[in-house]
Amino acid sequence: MDMQELMRQAQAMQGKLAEAQEKLEHIEAVGTSGGGMVKVTLKGKGDMAGMSIDPSLIDPNDPEIIEDLVKAAHDDARRKLEAAHGEAMKGATAGMGMLPGFKMPF
Repeated sequence: MDMQELMRQAQAMQGKLAEAQEKLEHIEAVGTSGGGMVKVTLKGKGDMAGMSIDPSLIDPNDPEIIEDLVKAAHDDARRKLEAAHGEAMKGATAGMGMLPGFKMPF
């Protein structure tokens, strides 16, 4: 492979990665816990976009249950967001000859 072809492939990959990063900013992931009674929505970069708590969970004598459910819903949303990022990057690097197991730094 000549140097020009290598540079052309690198530029194509850079363009696809930039496009994938742009799409990632618009992804939202919703995590739930407590059978859907707590929901947390995260944006593509991990910023929290929203949260809802079913009013029946609110007990002033037991705030720990809500704290635990919010943490669990956030973790669920984060896992879904990471999976969406992985899929987006897999699509962006498809056919580019990336090394197996290589992860991009973002």
